[in-house]
Amino acid sequence: MQSSELYIRNMVSSRCIVALRQMLRSLEMTEVERISLGRAVVGYDDDRQLAQFIDALPSIGFSLVEDDGQKTVEMIKAAAIELFYHGNNANSLIRNSDHLSERTGMPYHQLSRVFSEQTNTTLEKYIILLKIERVKELLSYKDLTLSEISYQMGYSSVQYLSNQFKQVTGVTPKQFKEGKGGGRIPLDRLA
Repeated sequence: MQSSELYIRNMVSSRCIVALRQMLRSLEMTEVERISLGRAVVGYDDDRQLAQFIDALPSIGFSLVEDDGQKTVEMIKAAAIELFYHGNNANSLIRNSDHLSERTGMPYHQLSRVFSEQTNTTLEKYIILLKIERVKELLSYKDLTLSEISYQMGYSSVQYLSNQFKQVTGVTPKQFKEGKGGGRIPLDRLA
């Protein structure tokens, strides 16, 4: 049996992991060693079986990443999503750059350079867009106050969050809660 680590584009949530796991079961892949955001380690008996898996990825909205620069971008995106969406308030305790460097094993300046080269946007801008999408989600639940959201997302103040939110979306958080302005943007379309 052979094993391969594959980098997969557009895996942005735990539901993506579930969808990929279901697809692997339906293809009767020999072994699923590990699946995380943007990556899967799979076992297979022959190359035909692996090719079948790769060919099926677009049917659930994913694609294989083969370029090293794009692999790095996918690792960065997965680490950032993990921090802002699954960090359980870790963002207020951990610097974004430290988390990304730790999760990817690369220095932040290198991550920033590769991200900019591959996506034509800066890593800092991507992080802001990702944070704003998370803030939109939290606002739509109406469970937390803006002050609690500000703390959870690592903003130094409610005013700073509100200013950045308006700069990115064109509306204030209050206006967004009232249904004004645009809606949420899928995470796989941010960069």
